[in-house]
Amino acid sequence: MSRFENVRASSDATDAFAGLSIEDQLKKHIINGVKKGLDSRLQTALETYTPLAIINDILLDGMKTVGELFGSGKMQLPFVLQSAEVMKTAVRFLEPLMERVEGSEKGSILLATVAGDVHDIGKNLVDIILSNNGYRVVNIGIKQPINTILDKYRESGCQVIGLSGLLVKSTLIMKENLLEMNSRNLSRVPVILGGAALTRSYVEQDLRNLYKGKVFYAQDAFEGLRVMEEIAATAHESAPEVETEDVPVERVRSHRLDVLDPSLYVFDGIRSDVVPLADSPALPFYGAKRHTNFDIFELYKYINPIALFRGQWQFKRPEGMGNVEFTAWLDAQARPVFERLQRELARVLEPKVVWGYFPCNSEGNDLIIYEEDERTERMRFSFPRQRDHRNLCLSDFFRPVGEAPDTVGFHVVTVGKKISEHEQKLFADGNYQDYLFVHGMGVETAEALAEYWHRQIRLEMGIGDQEPDDFRLMFSAKYHGSRYSFGYPACPNLEDQSKLFELLKPEQIGLELSEEFMLVPEQSTSAIIVHHPEAKYFNIR
Repeated sequence: MSRFENVRASSDATDAFAGLSIEDQLKKHIINGVKKGLDSRLQTALETYTPLAIINDILLDGMKTVGELFGSGKMQLPFVLQSAEVMKTAVRFLEPLMERVEGSEKGSILLATVAGDVHDIGKNLVDIILSNNGYRVVNIGIKQPINTILDKYRESGCQVIGLSGLLVKSTLIMKENLLEMNSRNLSRVPVILGGAALTRSYVEQDLRNLYKGKVFYAQDAFEGLRVMEEIAATAHESAPEVETEDVPVERVRSHRLDVLDPSLYVFDGIRSDVVPLADSPALPFYGAKRHTNFDIFELYKYINPIALFRGQWQFKRPEGMGNVEFTAWLDAQARPVFERLQRELARVLEPKVVWGYFPCNSEGNDLIIYEEDERTERMRFSFPRQRDHRNLCLSDFFRPVGEAPDTVGFHVVTVGKKISEHEQKLFADGNYQDYLFVHGMGVETAEALAEYWHRQIRLEMGIGDQEPDDFRLMFSAKYHGSRYSFGYPACPNLEDQSKLFELLKPEQIGLELSEEFMLVPEQSTSAIIVHHPEAKYFNIR
């Protein structure tokens, strides 16, 4: 007590604004992400400035500083979104006092996730950053076909089209969309493309050779902002109709697309050095079952904090900070959010599982699934094979045709649709930071459920002999066998999920497939469970 008797609290947000001009106070609100006292300071600023001048000359200057801090690695994405929340709150306060002035917006963009793709977190982050930096954003959502995109573009009067997508297949749809815009003489429209499967070289080389107008790559929301500023600066110039030669389809490919190369599926006698097991686990049962009664707090234990904090929430290690300091910093910044959301989302998350076992044999690159009689073919999966290294293929981990049937497991897990509805409301209400946090929590809880249930399957199959005591080793797949999710390198064909639906009937736990064979709701995942002890993750090139 004596040590701290002369120490005064300095955390009151008001202290931080003392001695600053009203302009700098408002900028500090934006940069620090502080809502308390914002309305009264805006009211003071209105004595000197018009509402439009406050937005354009003061608040947007604060957002520019936020962008610079993020770009230099001095501000984390969650705090950027906190600043955007304050910006939106300020604009909402000022909008009723403003007369709409023609040309007051810096520019406009129509945003869409392309047909067949249900992912929108990246696109919505772009929406947040652009709309809070003075641009008009028309966000038309997910799974949008090109006809709808172009119709909404004309209706909205936007200057730019922004297309987003997470899937490798979405990059092909983007290419088709650009070709369609060429054919409709709409190449005067600048297009910005973004998404995890895209590469800069694919967009800036291949697609620029293909599209007759201007096409840009945006790695993240702030690069999208920079591109929009570049477009707005040259808006008075009309985009030239560039004549280009027809580009062969094989040139218009990202290196990320070669997992779809049909030649990888051709069996030519090559096989890896994997030796199938003489004895495989017996079928625990034939067919599929479901489970819907979970202790959500037990599932939370299976969440990988590194994947959540650094991957989903994008907390990055500040430059010059060591690992020990960063871990302590994460515990201070991210851990309280994680603990809060565990409580808040306990009634929102609805974990459910369907899983099952089937007799099988391999034949080349194919895995044959049998009926219950263990000899009548029910269906087959075809997997790609490595062209290098060990020439691995998933089928190699199972006994070949001619030997006794082997056993394969499958599962589909979900945490339900209420979490998607909850995060969509947060986004619509301008609660951007929690939108990011809740989205990441939903995704990683689904992954935790998959990890948890894979462990139950290992125990059920009698291969629980290598279970790690440390959860960190579980997150590194340090156990017997492996699970492979559809859409990833070893089993890249999302179309195979239609076969999975035939086997497991996931409709019974509220799941459906999109037209591009993606699981709906988004916070769901599927997998093939391979029991062979050599089965580990591998890439297909």
